Amino acid sequence: MAALRLAVQGRSRFAGLPARATLARWVALALEGDAEITLRFVGAAEGRRLNRDYRGRDYATNVLTFDYERAPTVHADIVLCVPVIRREAGAERRSLRAHLAHLVVHGVLHAQGYRHERLREAARMQRREVALLAALRIADPYR
Repeated sequence: MAALRLAVQGRSRFAGLPARATLARWVALALEGDAEITLRFVGAAEGRRLNRDYRGRDYATNVLTFDYERAPTVHADIVLCVPVIRREAGAERRSLRAHLAHLVVHGVLHAQGYRHERLREAARMQRREVALLAALRIADPYR
């Protein structure tokens, strides 16, 4: 089993988010090796600023992964924009918990080098996400 050092920031600012232990379980499930990861929960203003400053897109997005190192230990910050995630969960008629689990897994896979810019990469990443979410008894988010 991979060793995980996890920091969680901003969780207490938002009602209804899972416990730290649950978040740690989701991160650990998606890991393929040792990691030091920070999960940071942010509001729309910070999410928008980060997306604009680092990706050139002037809107708040659901998850941003900043991966700094992959070997021998993954070092990454995963930023989760709670208002966007809540809105998407409602629009998709999914629970906040299921949608958040998906985005945590998605972010952790990005931190390990998974990408979805090309069709083959996207298919590989989606297969991995679906399998991990199934282990959590969460339905395929792509159906």
